Amino acid sequence: MTTRAPTPIIAIDGTAASGKGTLARRLADALGFAYLDTGTLYRKVAVDVLRAGGDPADAGAAIEAAQNLQKNLDLQSLKDPAIRTAEAGKYASVVAAVPGVRSALTDLQRGFAIHPPALADGTPAKGAILDGRDITTFICPDAPVKFYVDAAVETRAQRRHKELLGNGEAIEFEQVLEDMKIRDARDMGRKDAPMTIAPDAIVIDTTAMGVEAVVALAMAHVRTVLGQK
Repeated sequence: MTTRAPTPIIAIDGTAASGKGTLARRLADALGFAYLDTGTLYRKVAVDVLRAGGDPADAGAAIEAAQNLQKNLDLQSLKDPAIRTAEAGKYASVVAAVPGVRSALTDLQRGFAIHPPALADGTPAKGAILDGRDITTFICPDAPVKFYVDAAVETRAQRRHKELLGNGEAIEFEQVLEDMKIRDARDMGRKDAPMTIAPDAIVIDTTAMGVEAVVALAMAHVRTVLGQK
């Protein structure tokens, strides 16, 4: 299925806590694009299963939750604080490894890319930005702009640990680091649409880069390819 559309698409993949979400939001704000953090879809599925008293590792329960989300997506529900917890992140990659879950959410993501919703103020979106694990390779393989964002796992774990502590979660750094390594391995090793670097993606290593430098680098590429001002 192609994802070419009248409006441009920016696809961003990368590892957890690499800074891809921050980059995507900054680009979306600057360009007037609609933004979808596709990882929140999988986090939402995991949280919905847990709230129903189920086990995210139960494929049937995960698929049912994904199908419900596909039919009744409310972008505001993706701002639920429970989605940002360490538990949600841990189980997001578990449900994401279920082919039926990925299938249920594929059309949802592609639909957002091809027909991005209006911005919060009602202004029509000038394009779409999606970030995740398989956006550049599977969801939007025809996107004219692709980035892959990464950083050293220890750096990413430090960022995520700080974020979780700031949200009031009592968790040790070592646990965050271990969970991140497990998640990386699961995301890269799953059979369906594993996380990998698209041949035509611009790779950005944020280990020693500040946010402004990352955004400037990405924006320069966007302007070159899309002619955005």
